[in-house]
Amino acid sequence: MFQRSCALALARDQRTDRRIKAREVRVVGSAGEQLGVMPTEVALAKAQAEGLNLVEVNPMSKPPVCKIMDYGRFKYEEKKKANDAKKKQVVVKIKEVKLRPKTEEHDYETKVRHVREFLEEGNKAKITIMFRGREITHRNLGTQILDDVVGDLKDIAVVEQTPRLEGKQMFMILGPNNKVAQRARDAHRNALMAQEREKNDGRKPDGTDEKDPSAAEVAAAPAPAAPVAEAPKA
Repeated sequence: MFQRSCALALARDQRTDRRIKAREVRVVGSAGEQLGVMPTEVALAKAQAEGLNLVEVNPMSKPPVCKIMDYGRFKYEEKKKANDAKKKQVVVKIKEVKLRPKTEEHDYETKVRHVREFLEEGNKAKITIMFRGREITHRNLGTQILDDVVGDLKDIAVVEQTPRLEGKQMFMILGPNNKVAQRARDAHRNALMAQEREKNDGRKPDGTDEKDPSAAEVAAAPAPAAPVAEAPKA
């Protein structure tokens, strides 16, 4: 519970060193050890002796809780973690596919195939049936097409929003089932890990090394020219 409170407090800019107003504080050492309650000046002297900062992590406690740490380094690492987490976050997109009550079978199959590919990437799909003129009186045709889509994708999709009619459009939203969604997340994570390995190894995305020439490059390099003998002087 204490660690959680510290984490929440440190998420904001906190009072540090001379900005701490309390006369005495409860101190947590740089290694996480409890140092007890002491005057703020004494706690600050301990932090300075280690070349670190005294940071107020829980100002609501009586007395306030302070921790000895490298505050600048902490802020840098937290920012780096946030950036890394943002890069690894899987962004789910929603792609809309539009159909008509009289869509030809070939067009229907093509669009369903596109929906399948999109779902397999971990995204969602909005399937919309567009009615024109008096077609709206035959809503059952739209319902039948949506049912067909669900049936054709039942191995990978789940219905996240059941068919709904708005004006002259009927739509539903499909999402990948748990197995497909997990597979997409794993693929995304593996791709990021591969990029990190390539970056750390100093390799290009195609797997070749940026520093050392390949054997083929060495073989293809022109041989050094033979030295030219000087003509004897007269």
